[in-house]
Amino acid sequence: MEFRYPLILSLIPIQILLYVIIKIIDKNEIKKLFPNASEAVKKNIFFGLDKNKIFWKNKLIFFGFLAFAIAASGPRIGTKFRPIDRKGIDIVIALDTSVSMNAEDVKPNRLAKAKFELSNLIKKLRGDRVAIIVFAGTSHLYLPLTTDYEAALLFLNDIDTNIIPTQGTDFSRAIQTGITAFTSEKDKHKIMLLVSDGEDHEGEAISLAAKSAKLGLEIHTIGVGSEIGGLIPISKDNKNMISYKRDSEGMLITSKINNRILNDISDAGNGKFHWFDNNRDNHIDILNAINQMDKKIISSHEFYEYEDQYQIFLFISFIFLILGFLYPTRKKEIRSP
Repeated sequence: MEFRYPLILSLIPIQILLYVIIKIIDKNEIKKLFPNASEAVKKNIFFGLDKNKIFWKNKLIFFGFLAFAIAASGPRIGTKFRPIDRKGIDIVIALDTSVSMNAEDVKPNRLAKAKFELSNLIKKLRGDRVAIIVFAGTSHLYLPLTTDYEAALLFLNDIDTNIIPTQGTDFSRAIQTGITAFTSEKDKHKIMLLVSDGEDHEGEAISLAAKSAKLGLEIHTIGVGSEIGGLIPISKDNKNMISYKRDSEGMLITSKINNRILNDISDAGNGKFHWFDNNRDNHIDILNAINQMDKKIISSHEFYEYEDQYQIFLFISFIFLILGFLYPTRKKEIRSP
């Protein structure tokens, strides 16, 4: 048996203590409460009291309140085990953290927009495992596969463009890290979300995406930014902007989304291309794609079903209290004829 509200049981020792205190106070002590009362009054109050009846009356009331306290604590008894299977897919989010993700052509900036949409996506997952990779010139498995969505949201929130010291954008490293992030070699049930502005400067991402597709890993690409583009702010400690990034000739650099390479990667990876722009709820299309995939059993556990038992104790309490309050405490008077 277990209790839904176990703290209520802490009232029982207090109840027992009060009962003991009352038992210690005998009739003579009670009489001392009325020192100025006349003998006639005292006789009317205490005449004919039966100690045995008082004892049983107190017992009935005590056990009545005891049963009520147990009923209020919500007792319940386990009846049977019911197997529960959690079905889902494995999702690896590869998030670009290169400095171009600070561009503000989508508000508040590309990285913040990506984190916002991905957070909303994670909040709507049901049973899927999620991992996070951060990448720029190199890549790093930031969070291994987990169903702890609260942890995933905390990790995602802490990502900024300073997390990878080596700048650049290398999709091939991100894809390679994504392949190793999956714990199962079985086909299907695996998806990578490659989130970037598309400025790939090195690597062989398309050939790796095709290889991943053969291994059962579906790669969806998510472009963040606009075709008009935006300047790249340079900030100190990712807080206060100092200036904008310039090229070797001192000209301001305008960063534009590269849809072509992102489309090519998703095509090679048997996935789709999605776009995070200034519109709301860009993550919905990705969520729909995830929900349409075949699910596998992520974990299986047994759920212990309980049945409430408070009704029994409440009934006992009701009976005991009624009997206790109605139980007489005086001796029967024998009237002479």
